[in-house]
Amino acid sequence: MNRLFASSAAAIAAIGLGHAAQADNITLRIGSGHPPGVVYAGLMQDYFQPELKRRVEERTDHTISFVEGYSGSIVKVTEVLEGVQDGIIDIGGFCFCFEPSNLPLHAFQVMMPFGTMDPEMSLAIAQDVYAEVPYLENVFPDRFNQVLLSRIADGGYNLGTSFPWDDLDDLQDQKIAGAGLNLNWLEYAGVSPVQSSLATAYTEMTTNVYEGWIMFPSAWVNLKLYEPGPYYTLIGFGSMTWHGLTINQQTYDALPDDVREILLEVAADYEEQTGIVNAAEYDRLVGELRDLITVSEIDPEVRKAWAQSLADWPQSLADDLEQQGLPAKQVLNLVLDKAEERGHEWPVRYVIE
Repeated sequence: MNRLFASSAAAIAAIGLGHAAQADNITLRIGSGHPPGVVYAGLMQDYFQPELKRRVEERTDHTISFVEGYSGSIVKVTEVLEGVQDGIIDIGGFCFCFEPSNLPLHAFQVMMPFGTMDPEMSLAIAQDVYAEVPYLENVFPDRFNQVLLSRIADGGYNLGTSFPWDDLDDLQDQKIAGAGLNLNWLEYAGVSPVQSSLATAYTEMTTNVYEGWIMFPSAWVNLKLYEPGPYYTLIGFGSMTWHGLTINQQTYDALPDDVREILLEVAADYEEQTGIVNAAEYDRLVGELRDLITVSEIDPEVRKAWAQSLADWPQSLADDLEQQGLPAKQVLNLVLDKAEERGHEWPVRYVIE
Protein backbone atom coordinates (compact mmCIF):
# COMPACT_ATOMS: atom_id res chain seq x y z
CA MET A 1 0.00 0.00 0.00
CA ASN A 2 1.43 3.30 -1.03
CA ARG A 3 0.79 5.89 1.65
CA LEU A 4 1.95 8.82 -0.43
CA PHE A 5 -0.96 10.87 -1.69
CA ALA A 6 -0.45 13.51 -4.38
CA SER A 7 -3.52 15.54 -5.23
CA SER A 8 -2.61 16.01 -8.88
CA ALA A 9 -0.94 12.69 -9.66
CA ALA A 10 -3.41 11.78 -12.41
CA ALA A 11 -3.10 15.16 -14.09
CA ILE A 12 0.70 14.99 -14.01
CA ALA A 13 0.66 11.52 -15.58
CA ALA A 14 -1.82 12.64 -18.23
CA ILE A 15 0.24 15.60 -19.42
CA GLY A 16 3.60 13.91 -18.96
CA LEU A 17 5.19 16.51 -16.66
CA GLY A 18 7.82 15.72 -14.03
CA HIS A 19 6.75 15.63 -10.38
CA ALA A 20 8.54 18.88 -9.59
CA ALA A 21 6.23 20.76 -11.95
CA GLN A 22 3.17 20.46 -9.68
CA ALA A 23 2.70 21.30 -6.01
CA ASP A 24 1.67 18.22 -4.03
CA ASN A 25 0.33 17.65 -0.54
CA ILE A 26 2.37 14.68 0.66
CA THR A 27 1.40 12.51 3.61
CA LEU A 28 3.94 10.00 4.92
CA ARG A 29 3.37 7.26 7.49
CA ILE A 30 6.48 7.06 9.67
CA GLY A 31 7.20 4.87 12.65
CA SER A 32 9.26 2.47 14.67
CA GLY A 33 8.67 -0.36 17.07
CA HIS A 34 10.69 1.61 19.62
CA PRO A 35 9.36 4.56 21.64
CA PRO A 36 10.72 8.09 21.14
CA GLY A 37 12.56 7.68 24.45
CA VAL A 38 15.11 5.66 22.48
CA VAL A 39 17.44 8.26 20.96
CA TYR A 40 17.15 7.31 17.29
CA ALA A 41 13.34 7.16 17.44
CA GLY A 42 13.24 10.46 19.29
CA LEU A 43 15.43 11.98 16.58
CA MET A 44 13.08 10.63 13.93
CA GLN A 45 10.24 12.51 15.59
CA ASP A 46 12.08 15.63 16.76
CA TYR A 47 14.69 16.10 14.02
CA PHE A 48 13.99 14.13 10.84
CA GLN A 49 10.27 14.94 10.60
CA PRO A 50 10.39 18.69 11.34
CA GLU A 51 13.54 19.19 9.24
CA LEU A 52 12.04 17.43 6.24
CA LYS A 53 8.81 19.41 6.58
CA ARG A 54 10.61 22.73 7.07
CA ARG A 55 13.05 22.36 4.21
CA VAL A 56 10.47 21.05 1.76
CA GLU A 57 8.00 23.80 2.54
CA GLU A 58 10.65 26.54 2.52
CA ARG A 59 12.30 25.47 -0.73
CA THR A 60 9.46 23.99 -2.79
CA ASP A 61 5.74 24.47 -3.36
CA HIS A 62 4.97 21.12 -1.73
CA THR A 63 3.74 20.44 1.79
CA ILE A 64 4.56 17.50 4.04
CA SER A 65 2.52 15.93 6.82
CA PHE A 66 3.13 12.78 8.85
CA VAL A 67 1.07 10.00 10.34
CA GLU A 68 3.15 8.74 13.27
CA GLY A 69 3.43 5.15 14.44
CA TYR A 70 6.00 4.95 17.23
CA SER A 71 6.19 2.53 20.17
CA GLY A 72 4.94 -0.33 18.00
CA SER A 73 1.56 1.31 17.40
CA ILE A 74 1.64 0.30 13.71
CA VAL A 75 4.55 -2.16 13.44
CA LYS A 76 6.42 -3.89 16.22
CA VAL A 77 10.23 -3.93 16.45
CA THR A 78 10.38 -7.20 14.51
CA GLU A 79 7.99 -5.99 11.78
CA VAL A 80 9.49 -2.74 10.48
CA LEU A 81 11.46 -4.15 7.54
CA GLU A 82 8.40 -6.04 6.30
CA GLY A 83 6.12 -3.11 7.13
CA VAL A 84 8.14 -0.77 4.92
CA GLN A 85 8.44 -3.46 2.24
CA ASP A 86 4.66 -3.87 2.08
CA GLY A 87 3.88 -0.15 2.40
CA ILE A 88 2.17 -0.44 5.78
CA ILE A 89 4.43 2.46 6.70
CA ASP A 90 6.38 4.62 4.27
CA ILE A 91 9.42 5.30 6.45
CA GLY A 92 10.61 3.06 9.26
CA GLY A 93 13.45 3.00 11.75
CA PHE A 94 14.58 -0.33 13.16
CA CYS A 95 17.43 -2.40 14.52
CA PHE A 96 19.04 -4.88 12.16
CA CYS A 97 19.28 -7.12 15.20
CA PHE A 98 15.64 -8.12 14.65
CA GLU A 99 16.34 -9.34 11.10
CA PRO A 100 18.92 -12.12 11.59
CA SER A 101 17.65 -14.05 8.56
CA ASN A 102 17.06 -11.17 6.16
CA LEU A 103 20.03 -8.96 7.14
CA PRO A 104 22.52 -11.32 8.80
CA LEU A 105 25.60 -9.23 7.98
CA HIS A 106 24.27 -5.75 8.75
CA ALA A 107 24.89 -6.05 12.50
CA PHE A 108 28.59 -6.42 11.75
CA GLN A 109 29.82 -4.13 14.53
CA VAL A 110 28.03 -6.31 17.07
CA MET A 111 30.17 -9.18 15.81
CA MET A 112 33.21 -7.19 17.03
CA PRO A 113 32.40 -6.28 20.67
CA PHE A 114 34.60 -3.97 22.73
CA GLY A 115 35.01 -1.58 19.83
CA THR A 116 34.88 2.19 20.16
CA MET A 117 32.47 3.71 22.66
CA ASP A 118 32.31 6.90 20.56
CA PRO A 119 29.08 6.90 18.48
CA GLU A 120 30.53 9.36 15.97
CA MET A 121 33.51 7.09 15.38
CA SER A 122 31.23 4.05 15.21
CA LEU A 123 29.17 5.76 12.53
CA ALA A 124 32.26 6.81 10.57
CA ILE A 125 33.56 3.22 10.63
CA ALA A 126 30.21 1.94 9.37
CA GLN A 127 30.14 4.57 6.63
CA ASP A 128 33.59 3.44 5.48
CA VAL A 129 32.51 -0.19 5.42
CA TYR A 130 29.33 0.56 3.47
CA ALA A 131 31.35 2.59 0.96
CA GLU A 132 33.60 -0.40 0.24
CA VAL A 133 30.89 -3.10 0.31
CA PRO A 134 27.97 -2.06 -1.99
CA TYR A 135 25.94 -5.14 -1.04
CA LEU A 136 25.12 -3.60 2.35
CA GLU A 137 23.08 -0.82 0.74
CA ASN A 138 21.98 -2.55 -2.45
CA VAL A 139 20.22 -5.41 -0.66
CA PHE A 140 17.40 -3.08 0.44
CA PRO A 141 16.07 -2.26 -3.06
CA ASP A 142 17.17 -5.59 -4.50
CA ARG A 143 15.31 -7.77 -2.01
CA PHE A 144 13.10 -5.69 0.25
CA ASN A 145 11.43 -3.04 -1.93
CA GLN A 146 12.94 -0.13 -0.01
CA VAL A 147 15.76 2.38 0.02
CA LEU A 148 18.21 2.78 2.90
CA LEU A 149 18.09 6.44 3.88
CA SER A 150 20.27 6.52 6.99
CA ARG A 151 22.53 4.39 9.09
CA ILE A 152 21.91 4.92 12.79
CA ALA A 153 24.49 4.89 15.58
CA ASP A 154 23.68 3.90 19.16
CA GLY A 155 25.24 5.11 22.36
CA GLY A 156 27.90 2.93 23.92
CA TYR A 157 26.64 -0.32 25.45
CA ASN A 158 27.24 -1.22 29.08
CA LEU A 159 25.47 -3.55 31.50
CA GLY A 160 22.60 -2.56 33.77
CA THR A 161 21.50 -5.02 36.45
CA SER A 162 19.31 -5.46 39.49
CA PHE A 163 22.34 -6.63 41.50
CA PRO A 164 25.99 -5.57 41.95
CA TRP A 165 28.76 -7.50 40.24
CA ASP A 166 32.54 -7.27 39.90
CA ASP A 167 33.61 -10.13 37.64
CA LEU A 168 32.20 -12.77 35.31
CA ASP A 169 31.72 -15.28 38.11
CA ASP A 170 29.10 -12.98 39.65
CA LEU A 171 27.01 -13.24 36.48
CA GLN A 172 27.01 -17.00 36.03
CA ASP A 173 23.66 -17.71 37.72
CA GLN A 174 21.88 -14.61 36.41
CA LYS A 175 19.62 -14.09 33.41
CA ILE A 176 20.66 -11.11 31.28
CA ALA A 177 18.71 -9.72 28.33
CA GLY A 178 19.95 -8.65 24.94
CA ALA A 179 18.76 -8.44 21.36
CA GLY A 180 19.90 -10.62 18.51
CA LEU A 181 23.62 -11.11 18.11
CA ASN A 182 24.66 -9.47 21.36
CA LEU A 183 23.14 -12.44 23.16
CA ASN A 184 26.34 -14.18 22.10
CA TRP A 185 28.36 -11.74 24.21
CA LEU A 186 26.60 -13.33 27.15
CA GLU A 187 26.52 -16.95 26.07
CA TYR A 188 30.22 -17.16 25.17
CA ALA A 189 31.06 -15.63 28.56
CA GLY A 190 28.96 -18.25 30.37
CA VAL A 191 26.04 -15.93 31.20
CA SER A 192 22.41 -16.98 30.59
CA PRO A 193 21.05 -14.88 27.68
CA VAL A 194 17.40 -13.86 27.24
CA GLN A 195 16.07 -12.38 23.98
CA SER A 196 14.01 -9.24 24.59
CA SER A 197 13.28 -5.74 23.30
CA LEU A 198 13.09 -2.29 24.83
CA ALA A 199 9.34 -2.23 24.30
CA THR A 200 8.95 -4.80 27.11
CA ALA A 201 12.14 -4.16 29.08
CA TYR A 202 10.69 -2.28 32.06
CA THR A 203 7.94 -4.80 32.74
CA GLU A 204 10.22 -7.79 32.29
CA MET A 205 12.91 -6.34 34.55
CA THR A 206 10.30 -5.52 37.17
CA THR A 207 8.82 -9.03 37.09
CA ASN A 208 12.25 -10.72 37.13
CA VAL A 209 12.00 -12.31 33.72
CA TYR A 210 15.68 -11.36 33.72
CA GLU A 211 18.02 -9.48 36.04
CA GLY A 212 19.89 -7.24 33.65
CA TRP A 213 20.24 -5.78 30.16
CA ILE A 214 23.11 -5.03 27.80
CA MET A 215 22.10 -1.45 27.22
CA PHE A 216 23.21 2.11 26.45
CA PRO A 217 22.62 4.76 29.14
CA SER A 218 19.91 6.69 27.25
CA ALA A 219 17.51 3.77 27.55
CA TRP A 220 18.42 3.20 31.20
CA VAL A 221 17.48 6.81 31.94
CA ASN A 222 14.65 7.58 29.50
CA LEU A 223 12.79 4.31 29.97
CA LYS A 224 13.41 4.39 33.74
CA LEU A 225 15.13 1.02 33.72
CA TYR A 226 17.15 2.30 36.67
CA GLU A 227 14.10 1.61 38.84
CA PRO A 228 14.20 -2.20 38.49
CA GLY A 229 17.93 -2.05 37.68
CA PRO A 230 19.73 0.14 40.25
CA TYR A 231 23.25 -0.93 39.17
CA TYR A 232 24.88 0.28 35.95
CA THR A 233 28.35 -1.00 35.17
CA LEU A 234 30.58 0.76 32.62
CA ILE A 235 32.18 -2.17 30.83
CA GLY A 236 32.37 -0.63 27.36
CA PHE A 237 30.99 -3.21 24.92
CA GLY A 238 31.09 -0.52 22.24
CA SER A 239 28.87 1.83 20.30
CA MET A 240 27.11 0.00 17.48
CA THR A 241 25.81 1.35 14.18
CA TRP A 242 23.24 -1.37 13.61
CA HIS A 243 19.97 0.46 13.03
CA GLY A 244 18.66 1.89 9.80
CA LEU A 245 16.03 4.28 8.44
CA THR A 246 14.40 3.10 5.21
CA ILE A 247 11.65 4.24 2.83
CA ASN A 248 9.32 2.16 0.70
CA GLN A 249 10.52 2.02 -2.92
CA GLN A 250 7.18 3.03 -4.47
CA THR A 251 6.83 5.93 -2.03
CA TYR A 252 10.35 7.04 -2.84
CA ASP A 253 9.83 6.80 -6.60
CA ALA A 254 6.55 8.75 -6.41
CA LEU A 255 8.06 11.71 -4.59
CA PRO A 256 8.55 14.87 -6.63
CA ASP A 257 12.17 15.24 -7.72
CA ASP A 258 12.82 18.29 -5.56
CA VAL A 259 11.31 16.59 -2.49
CA ARG A 260 13.38 13.45 -3.07
CA GLU A 261 16.53 15.55 -3.19
CA ILE A 262 15.68 17.22 0.11
CA LEU A 263 14.72 13.87 1.66
CA LEU A 264 18.19 12.47 0.96
CA GLU A 265 19.78 15.62 2.32
CA VAL A 266 17.79 15.48 5.56
CA ALA A 267 18.42 11.73 5.87
CA ALA A 268 22.19 12.32 5.63
CA ASP A 269 21.96 15.01 8.32
CA TYR A 270 19.81 12.77 10.50
CA GLU A 271 22.41 10.01 10.13
CA GLU A 272 25.11 12.33 11.48
CA GLN A 273 22.82 13.49 14.28
CA THR A 274 22.50 9.94 15.60
CA GLY A 275 26.24 9.94 16.21
CA ILE A 276 26.47 13.53 17.45
CA VAL A 277 23.55 13.36 19.86
CA ASN A 278 24.46 9.97 21.31
CA ALA A 279 28.07 11.14 21.81
CA ALA A 280 27.00 14.39 23.48
CA GLU A 281 24.42 12.70 25.67
CA TYR A 282 26.55 9.81 26.92
CA ASP A 283 28.43 11.62 29.71
CA ARG A 284 25.37 13.61 30.73
CA LEU A 285 23.23 10.49 31.00
CA VAL A 286 25.87 8.55 32.92
CA GLY A 287 26.09 11.55 35.26
CA GLU A 288 22.34 11.50 35.68
CA LEU A 289 22.46 7.81 36.50
CA ARG A 290 25.13 8.48 39.13
CA ASP A 291 22.61 10.71 40.92
CA LEU A 292 19.95 8.00 40.78
CA ILE A 293 21.64 4.63 41.23
CA THR A 294 25.02 2.95 41.68
CA VAL A 295 27.31 3.43 38.68
CA SER A 296 30.66 1.65 38.66
CA GLU A 297 33.48 1.13 36.19
CA ILE A 298 34.67 -2.40 35.60
CA ASP A 299 38.27 -3.42 36.16
CA PRO A 300 40.09 -3.39 32.77
CA GLU A 301 41.24 -6.96 33.40
CA VAL A 302 37.62 -8.12 33.71
CA ARG A 303 36.84 -6.35 30.43
CA LYS A 304 39.80 -8.06 28.78
CA ALA A 305 38.76 -11.45 30.17
CA TRP A 306 35.26 -10.97 28.76
CA ALA A 307 36.72 -10.01 25.37
CA GLN A 308 39.00 -13.04 25.46
CA SER A 309 36.01 -15.33 26.00
CA LEU A 310 34.65 -14.02 22.67
CA ALA A 311 37.91 -14.22 20.73
CA ASP A 312 36.87 -17.14 18.50
CA TRP A 313 33.33 -15.96 17.85
CA PRO A 314 33.95 -13.48 14.96
CA GLN A 315 35.80 -16.11 12.93
CA SER A 316 33.01 -18.62 13.48
CA LEU A 317 30.42 -16.06 12.38
CA ALA A 318 32.47 -15.07 9.34
CA ASP A 319 32.77 -18.69 8.23
CA ASP A 320 29.01 -19.23 8.54
CA LEU A 321 28.15 -16.05 6.66
CA GLU A 322 30.66 -16.74 3.91
CA GLN A 323 28.90 -20.07 3.30
CA GLN A 324 25.73 -18.02 2.67
CA GLY A 325 27.56 -16.08 -0.02
CA LEU A 326 28.07 -12.94 2.07
CA PRO A 327 31.33 -10.93 2.20
CA ALA A 328 31.70 -11.33 5.95
CA LYS A 329 35.47 -11.66 6.13
CA GLN A 330 35.94 -8.49 4.11
CA VAL A 331 33.46 -6.61 6.27
CA LEU A 332 34.84 -7.73 9.64
CA ASN A 333 38.44 -7.04 8.66
CA LEU A 334 37.38 -3.59 7.47
CA VAL A 335 35.83 -2.95 10.90
CA LEU A 336 39.08 -3.91 12.61
CA ASP A 337 41.22 -1.83 10.28
CA LYS A 338 39.01 1.26 10.17
CA ALA A 339 38.75 1.34 13.96
CA GLU A 340 42.51 1.08 14.38
CA GLU A 341 43.07 3.78 11.78
CA ARG A 342 41.04 6.05 14.06
CA GLY A 343 43.09 5.13 17.12
CA HIS A 344 40.96 2.44 18.73
CA GLU A 345 42.82 -0.30 20.62
CA TRP A 346 40.99 -3.62 20.85
CA PRO A 347 41.37 -5.32 24.27
CA VAL A 348 41.69 -8.56 22.28
CA ARG A 349 42.60 -8.20 18.60
CA TYR A 350 40.23 -10.50 16.71
CA VAL A 351 41.64 -12.50 13.81
CA ILE A 352 39.43 -13.30 10.82
CA GLU A 353 41.04 -15.36 8.05
